[in-house]
Amino acid sequence: MGRRRIYLLRHAEVDYFDEGGRPFHPDGVPLTARGRAQAEAAGAALAKVAFDRVITSGLARTVETARLVAGPQVPVEGWPELREITPGRLGDLPEDQLEAAFLGIFSGVVPGPTRFLGGETIDQLLDRVLPALQRLLADRGWDTVLAVLHGGVNRAILSFALGGEQRFFGGVEQAPGCINVLDVDETGGFVVRAVNLAPLDPVHLAGRATTMEELWASYRRGVDRRRPS
Repeated sequence: MGRRRIYLLRHAEVDYFDEGGRPFHPDGVPLTARGRAQAEAAGAALAKVAFDRVITSGLARTVETARLVAGPQVPVEGWPELREITPGRLGDLPEDQLEAAFLGIFSGVVPGPTRFLGGETIDQLLDRVLPALQRLLADRGWDTVLAVLHGGVNRAILSFALGGEQRFFGGVEQAPGCINVLDVDETGGFVVRAVNLAPLDPVHLAGRATTMEELWASYRRGVDRRRPS
């Protein structure tokens, strides 16, 4: 049985908040210096792989990561339906609900109506990501794809690959610049070969915080700086 392969990456590290805890517009944030190192390490790990297609969400952080992984000469596609789950305005959330909104969104099997920081629901994310995945699989013109996407989007794809249905496993962590390896057969059945491989930190020695816990800590540090002493 012939299988095709998807190398599914999360974009490398960016800063989402300034030093005052105010969010940057997420569409345009560039990679940090560490993020560029993460992307270059992923590129070195995949240096012997020939990609037939390179797919991103079109957002700057995925395009920059893809070019560092695949090389600047490789054509990069932008699929807007694979953009990250959209948050609401943090200022619209009651202060006493913020911590739960940050830390509870990617925990366990997340119910479909759950909103990401007051914005898009999990169901809305799945309703645009999974048809895009099926459109990619329906194209028989490729053998190996590099897809550089986002933490929430990758969870949606991995949850479908692992469970075979529209569910969302929040606990599938996605470190910045990580690599997931998925094989898919002619019937659309998946073999998940690797999840959350981080070339700069292969056995995750850097810590045990999740990306959302780190985002919450970054946001809180900024808010604390703004408060009068």
